Amino acid sequence: MYSIIESGSKQYKVGKGDVIDIELIGAEPNKEVKFDKVLMVSEGKDIHIGTPYIKGAHVTAKVMGNVKDKKVTSFKYKNKTGYHRTIGHRQNYTRVQIKEIKA
Repeated sequence: MYSIIESGSKQYKVGKGDVIDIELIGAEPNKEVKFDKVLMVSEGKDIHIGTPYIKGAHVTAKVMGNVKDKKVTSFKYKNKTGYHRTIGHRQNYTRVQIKEIKA
């Protein structure tokens, strides 16, 4: 059984027990969050698709903590002018573990 949920204007395919990194949400570690924006639920050969969401369906997850992604480095350079600049960025994510899928 798996489901497709929407969080932070992105879609994630999740199953029970999966650990995923989603866009940063304001939840404390070891708290439970509930995702109501369920786009699709698959139970074996039965597939339920929402228009756009499935009414009454939700996915429950446990917040494991906030994590940072790998550093992305951007380098700007202009020839013959002596201009160069290095910029780095690390994206923040919330790591959650899927506990339950209700359809």
